[in-house]
Amino acid sequence: MEVTQVLLNAQSIDGAVRKNAEESLKHFQEQNLTVFLLLLSGELVSEEKPVETRKLAGLILKNALDAKDQQRKVELVQRWLSLDGNAKSQIKAGLLKTLSSPVSDARSTASQVIAKVAGIELPHKQWPELVGSLLSNVHQLPAHAKQATLETLGYLCEEVSPDVIDQDQVNKILTAVVQGMSASEGNTDVRLAATRALYNALGFAQANFSNDMERDYLMRVVCEATLSPEVRIRQAAFECLVSISSTYYEKLAPYIQDIFNITAKAVREDEEPVALQAIEFWSSICDEEIDILEEYGGDFTGDSDIPCFYFIKQAIPALVPMLLETLLKQEEDQDQDEGAWNIAMAGGTCLGLVARTVGDDIVPLVVPFIEENVTKPDWRQREAATYAFGSILEGPSPAKLIPLVNVALNFMLSALTKDPNSHVKDTTAWTLGRIFEFLHGSAVDSPIITQANCQQIVAVLLQSMKDTPNVAEKACGALYFLAQGYEEVGPSSPLTPFFQEIVQSLLTVTHREDARESRLRTAAYETLNEVVRCSTDETAPLVLQLVPVIIMELHNTVEGQKLSSDEREKQSELQGLLCGCLQVIIQKLGSSESTKYLFLQYADQIMGLFLSVFACRSATVHEEAMLAIGALAYATGPDFAKYMPEFYRYLEMGLQNFEEYQVCAVTVGVVGDICRALEEKVVPYCDGIMTQLLKNLSSNQLHRSVKPPIFSCFGDIALAVGEYFEKYLMWAMSALQSAAELSTHTTGDDELIEYINTLRNGILEAYSGIFQGFKNSPKTQLLIPYAPHILQFLDGIYMEKDMDDVVMKTAIGVLGDLADTLGSHAASLIQQSVSSKDFLNECLSSEDVMIKESAEWAKLAISRAISV
Repeated sequence: MEVTQVLLNAQSIDGAVRKNAEESLKHFQEQNLTVFLLLLSGELVSEEKPVETRKLAGLILKNALDAKDQQRKVELVQRWLSLDGNAKSQIKAGLLKTLSSPVSDARSTASQVIAKVAGIELPHKQWPELVGSLLSNVHQLPAHAKQATLETLGYLCEEVSPDVIDQDQVNKILTAVVQGMSASEGNTDVRLAATRALYNALGFAQANFSNDMERDYLMRVVCEATLSPEVRIRQAAFECLVSISSTYYEKLAPYIQDIFNITAKAVREDEEPVALQAIEFWSSICDEEIDILEEYGGDFTGDSDIPCFYFIKQAIPALVPMLLETLLKQEEDQDQDEGAWNIAMAGGTCLGLVARTVGDDIVPLVVPFIEENVTKPDWRQREAATYAFGSILEGPSPAKLIPLVNVALNFMLSALTKDPNSHVKDTTAWTLGRIFEFLHGSAVDSPIITQANCQQIVAVLLQSMKDTPNVAEKACGALYFLAQGYEEVGPSSPLTPFFQEIVQSLLTVTHREDARESRLRTAAYETLNEVVRCSTDETAPLVLQLVPVIIMELHNTVEGQKLSSDEREKQSELQGLLCGCLQVIIQKLGSSESTKYLFLQYADQIMGLFLSVFACRSATVHEEAMLAIGALAYATGPDFAKYMPEFYRYLEMGLQNFEEYQVCAVTVGVVGDICRALEEKVVPYCDGIMTQLLKNLSSNQLHRSVKPPIFSCFGDIALAVGEYFEKYLMWAMSALQSAAELSTHTTGDDELIEYINTLRNGILEAYSGIFQGFKNSPKTQLLIPYAPHILQFLDGIYMEKDMDDVVMKTAIGVLGDLADTLGSHAASLIQQSVSSKDFLNECLSSEDVMIKESAEWAKLAISRAISV
């Protein structure tokens, strides 16, 4: 096979030629992988070949070693490890040789492939000579080979975890990288590659950062690089500083003053990509300090144990003025562009983080800037002043902020309608939203919204919804938080008199020609949902009138089917929003008997529409429709049975949807809703549902986040069908048992611990449902053989001491269920259990009311079982 020609064809503009070439590459790869990979590496290494085929050959080689999908990745790793050793050596030698190619694309591609191979081989103690041979390259000329080698070292550090490379080699890598960064290195490309490589190598430098001399040296080199004449090097050096700020926060004290001077100069004078990273350094320090202060609670006194250096508190006299200056560097069209990010936005974001870090201390530093600029003729000054105000509303205490808000509110309402500049209006609406989000609601003592100004606020927001899409979208957001703040106000809400007008205005917004710009339509529906969710009984008749309106809208989207792909995407988006809206309405009207009865006249019509929505192929729409059906099942109760014959196949489709696992997870939740609604009427569908759920659990293709809800679902089914669950008991218990074992012997990072707790909770909910389902049935004794294992599982999670409150509550509940259902059969087992007594006592003395209640119930059930 003439590889070069096929690789050229694979990049042809002619679709047929391209497809043909891709097929033959795929075919050849399947027929003889070893020869295929050797030919590709031969193509990449050969200086005679055209650059585009060399690059593609390297890319295919890289994709043969790595994949985004975890399962696929494992297969590719195994496949490479089992290849013929000589072939692998030949490929690796070719890759290393390519690093000194005069063609930069070939070098860069080889760098990436070498790192992928290293990522597979180094953890298996293969290719031990790699780092050594790369390091010997660094000391050689020509410069382009040096640059490619440093780039490779950078990629290598990105691919492998720090424990794979021993400290001696780490020291050598860092030495080579730092030499490449030093000012004595004449070649800019080499310095840039070295600075970027350091960024990836920082995670390996724990030991070096613990040594004062080495740390001083590394910090000096990075700080010097921020002064390089080349802008890309300055940017990469600041990126290193940002990474150091989070990785080595506790080591920064001696350098922080110098870093402030460097960053301040960059923010004021340097090009935007560099200035953005300089601001990011301070945002990152804020993130660190916010986390530390949250973890240690706000009520400590000058305690030396807290690893917080209060860098931000010390820096604010100089840091805040620097950030306020950046707010005046807005871009003309930043409000229209969703992905916009510039120095003014970065400065405002950082100011917001500073406010969260230091609280009240920021207010006196910002107020003079607001007062001075908010009435200036130049829009930039008015917008910056408003942005500064909006940025500091989260962090400081309401006592400090509310007096300011009371002074500013009228001014802002007037600016939102009268300011000639769209930027200023956009930021004003955003700031009002922040005021309502943080300073309005049942938790705040002195209300900023009174009977006197409520009507004006609503009028101004509804008026602003007619403004340009970006302003209207922010006005919707402000209304969202206004409604949310009245969620717990009792029988009557101050918004009641305006309810009809608000709903009407929001529906009008959704029909605007330009509603797809600035996420306006989505924002309007989200706000409508919130207004409905937080409404009181007084407005229930008005919510009921909304039902036929939304039904009609959804009906119209289902009708027109012959659409272009852009139209179809627009339509699915709308269908998703309408299903979401119906879900909120169903939950609202279904929650009280009087409205539920009136609402149910629409149930058949709504269910029919949901089923027709499943015909469209969008995952988001399926997810929204499923959630809404879950709400409908909850509202209709046993009557939902009449929809099951038709709905069942969509339920099954949802459970089989591994690709879009969110849809699968939501469907599992809906099975639970249906079980609660139908109780024993769900029996005819249980065989199909249980078979599919067990299949899902044993699949490696299904995302792990769906597995905990599946276990909870077993509990829902058992609770609904009672002793009929007997036919699934053996399968369900065996699946639960193996998952339980998995979840008690795992150590890992926070993310894994969090997942393990979710998994435990799902398993416990299943046990709880099964025990409660079999209670008072003659078949209770079927559960006795499983009790020892369940108690052992409870011991296991108690001993590991890493369960969260949710798991604790469910676990102590299961102990109670076991005693309650098995009675005297459980007594001796519980008494023999290693830790159930300690666990019970710990829960009885818990601060958490829910845990305490569960524990008191369990104590009662256990004492009843023991006394029998």
